[in-house]
This record gives sequence, C-alpha cells and structure tokens, in this order.
Amino acid sequence: MCRREFLATTHPFQTAECLAVAVKLLTTGLFALSACATTSADVRVPRLFGDSMVLQQQTSNAVWGFASPGEQVAVRASWGAEAITVADGNGDWRVMLQTPEHGTGHSLIVSGRNTIKIQDVAIGEVWLCAGQSNMGWKLGSTFGGEEEAAAAKAPNLRIFVSQREHWHEPLKESRDRLASWSPCNPTSAAATSAVSYYFGRTLQRALDIPVGIIVQAYAGTPIEGWMPKEIQADDPRMNAAIEDMKKRSWRYPVKDALETFEKELSDYNGRIAAGETMKNQFRVLQPPFITKPATLGHQYPSHIFNAMIHPVRPYGIKGVIWYQGERNSKNVPQALNYRKQLAKLIDYYRSSWHELSDGNVVETFPFYFTQLPSWHALQQQSVEGLEAPWVVNREMMRLVTSDVVNTGMAVAIDTGDEIALHPKNKKPIGIRHACLALKRTYGRDIVGSGPRFQKQTITGSRIILQFDSIGSGLMSAKPSPLNSFAIAGEDMHWHWADAMIDGNTVVVSSSQVPQPLSVRYAWAMNPSQRNLLYNAEGFPASPFRTDDVPLFDADNDEVIEVAKPKKPDGYQSTDWQRPVITMPSRKQALHNTQLAP
Repeated sequence: MCRREFLATTHPFQTAECLAVAVKLLTTGLFALSACATTSADVRVPRLFGDSMVLQQQTSNAVWGFASPGEQVAVRASWGAEAITVADGNGDWRVMLQTPEHGTGHSLIVSGRNTIKIQDVAIGEVWLCAGQSNMGWKLGSTFGGEEEAAAAKAPNLRIFVSQREHWHEPLKESRDRLASWSPCNPTSAAATSAVSYYFGRTLQRALDIPVGIIVQAYAGTPIEGWMPKEIQADDPRMNAAIEDMKKRSWRYPVKDALETFEKELSDYNGRIAAGETMKNQFRVLQPPFITKPATLGHQYPSHIFNAMIHPVRPYGIKGVIWYQGERNSKNVPQALNYRKQLAKLIDYYRSSWHELSDGNVVETFPFYFTQLPSWHALQQQSVEGLEAPWVVNREMMRLVTSDVVNTGMAVAIDTGDEIALHPKNKKPIGIRHACLALKRTYGRDIVGSGPRFQKQTITGSRIILQFDSIGSGLMSAKPSPLNSFAIAGEDMHWHWADAMIDGNTVVVSSSQVPQPLSVRYAWAMNPSQRNLLYNAEGFPASPFRTDDVPLFDADNDEVIEVAKPKKPDGYQSTDWQRPVITMPSRKQALHNTQLAP
C-alpha cells in the first residue's frame, strides 16, 4: 500500500446514525476547516507561512495553501526563486521553492487573485520539537527560566508554537488562529517549551545562523496518538485500547459532542475576530477540543497526529527532537512495547515527510529523543523490578538508538523530581539535544553524548565494562566511589557492586558474587542522587543492562501500575549540582561553559 494512503485515519464513529450526523456536519462545512479555503476566491496560506518564518536552507521547501479550484498561484522569493501551480479541484495547491544558504531579510510574495506578502523571512536550520507535556513545559516555569527569558534577545532564533489540538480526521491546517512565528525575545521565550528553547538557543549560538523551532506538544498523550492508526494495525495493545475506548464511549453521544464542539469553535472564532487574545489573565485563547466520548478524544490512536503533525507536513525540516514516553510507561508490559512503537513512528515520519516533500526532506533525517528523567522515591534497592516501568522504557529507548539509523538519545536520569511529573530542570535536556545535533548532524568536533555501554568481559570475580563516547575520559558525578552499579551471578540475585573507573573502563565486582555474569546500571525509577557515571565533558551514561533476562513474564508476573506520588503540604521542587557540560565556542575553541546548574 502506498504510504500516501496513510494520510487519512479510520473514522471512529461506531453507528450508522452517528456517521450520518458526521457526514451532515462535514457537508455543511460546520467543522471542515479546509472548506473555508475552497469557498473563497482569495489565495490563503496556513499560519505556518507568515512573517518571521524560517525556511530550511539549500533545499526545495514545500509551500502550500488554498485558493479557488483551478486558480493559478505563484510564489516568488526575494532571492529570485519562483514557482507557479494551479489549485486542484479541492482548492489545494503546493509548490516546491528552492532556498539559498542561510541569511535574513528575505520576503515571499504569494499571488493569485489576491496577493500575500510575507516579510522578515530567514533562511537557516529548522527543527520540529514534538511530544507530550514535558516537551511543552514553558521556560518561564523552570529553574532559572524567568531570568533566562528576561535576557532572551535572539532575533535569529525564531519560534513557532501552536496550541494543542486533536481531531478524528487529518486537518489541513491548525485551528489555532493565534499561532505565529516570533523572533526570540523575553515574551516569546518565556512562553515556549523550555527544552525546545535551550535546544534552539544553543544550536543558534553555536552555528551562528538562523534557527527555527516548530513546537508541537500535547499533554498526557500516548505515542499511539502521534501516528496514523493504520500503521499500528498489527499492535495488539493498541487494538485492545481501541476496544476499551469503544466500550467506554457508548454513554456519550457523538452527535452531542460534535454540536458542542461547533458552538465552542464558533465562540472561539468570534472572540478572535473581535480582537481578543486572552482566555483570562494568564491563558491565551485556544481552540476547543473534545474530551468525551473517548473515540473522539486525545487518547485515541492517530488523533494527535491528525491535528498536530499532519498540518505541518511536509514543511522543510532538518530533523526532529522528541520528548514523550511517560504516558506509555504506566506498567512494564506497556513500557516494553515502546521499543517497536518509537521505531515505527520514526520510520513513518521520515518516509512520509520524504515522499510528500518530493524527496527534499532527507529520508533518514536525524531524530533525537529524550530518555525519561528520574521520578518517584530515590533509589534504595540495587535493582528495581516491576514497580519501575520507567527504567524499562529507558532501556527500550536505548535499544532504539541501535535499531534505527541516525537516532540519538539525550540522557536525563540526573534530572527529574521525586514528586513532580513535570520537573523544572529542563535546561540540561535541551542543551544535550543541541550537542547531539552539533556532533552528529553538523559534524562539530565535540563530545555530543555520555558514555555508551559497548560490551562486558568477565575476568574471574570481576566484570570489565567498556564504553564509547568517553570523550576525555570517564568520571563520577561526585568525588567518591561509584555506587550505581549492581551485579549478579547465575542466580540473577542482584547486589550492590563495588565499581571503579580504570582508564576507559569500569571494573565491577562484589564479595557476595564470586562468579558474576551480569551488570545493571542505574536500574531504578529515580537514580538521580546516586553517584552516576559521566564522561569528562559532563554527559551522563544511560542506564543499561548486560543480561537478556525477560523483563516481564506474562504467565507469572503481576502487572503493577506506577502511581503518582502524593505531594506533601508545602512541597517545593529543588535542583542539585551536576557536572558541567563542556562544548566549543563558535570558533571551535574548547572551553568550559556553565550550562547546567
């Protein structure tokens, strides 16, 4: 089946009556957003194409929009590129526009029966930043974020953020009428994703060229929602979840939900048309969304993709950073499934972006993801078990970096919070993503990640662990012995290990395990306060294991759901010191820069 056939998702309506209602609503244009484009003679573009936008340099970028069927549309760029097309029978049009090397001060003119001028266009590097709430967590709500935002004056870092949306069919454009590109300034920085900001700001400083970040984040969403349902059809867990949502949805009529949505959407559009921008003193206006029935909700497979990813494809991008996984780590079996799900999402994003961009977005574009940070009570046991699904998800992500080409992982176990699901120490994560990109995408001569386990060698009562990405050498987080390794023999009973850095290896042993077979490192929900392993450039090692024992036995193991910790009265999140990240200046001269607290 051609991948283009996956641009639509299966409609979740469950009865002929509901389907008839939906068809009526669609044909009357009540919630078909794109219908607005086909009933007007005006040429129009999505808000993704607007003043201060960034186009990917030295490639052909897709530019698209809406017009009357058969209308000729021309796109002309100030640097001399030009493309002409004719809107199809649905009023849709798209051209591929060649871009030069990086620069600023450009403009675009889109013309048909009317003319649109897009000003302050920059040419540079564009990255998609997607995921759930920790990707969307605002800079102003993080440690040091208010001070960082106050000093944020970087006109060559451009930010595009659209509000969370979901829908049961692919949308041609977002309903968010306030979304726009903004040069980085104190206001736009404070309101954008902290991880995306630190990623983009570090990248822009190091490359010294324009950088654009497109932030698409939606809280509490599973990975199933971020890709079309059809490409997951072979996933029994997804199919079981769909059946469960159907069973829970019978009491919430689809007709009522859609009618309520249309009323709320009409109110939203009316308020925007009247010049309003704020819902209240603290929140901007955002499009409505449906919570019930579940078959129309944000947990349903493909619904996030339809509204958050489908409308931005195939905008020219260099790559993707991804921060999602908490919602898929409620128990160990669910976390185990993440390995194949993440690989499938990456493959689909790459292949579909490549195809829809006529091959101009590289088919194996870089895809970097955040390994889950620490959460829950501090590690006390040498190895945690079924009560620790997050460590299993971390292992699945680590394996994906070997399974899928041109992927990388920003390790985050030295960040997090015992109580808060949304930790405030986002700065190290964003910077680590930027270092991955600088090393692996832009070829900078730096160390871009922490020590990566390669192999073990058993020598008598000791196990010698070898790593790559060691940089200038291995080191511990604190000036004391490493205390985050566990060791086991044939009986697979785990014991805290004595661990010592020996050159570029770590030697692990225990008097209680005279004939060792396996090692696990930082194998817990929250190993953040153990003495962790780093390289001298300040990047932490990922949790790993050297055994291949099944992590869940469906016949004998109990499914344990991780619970949200109770927040004590007066609880305040606090941060802690971690090794300093060392990276190059623009001139590639290595020097120490205090990048993380």
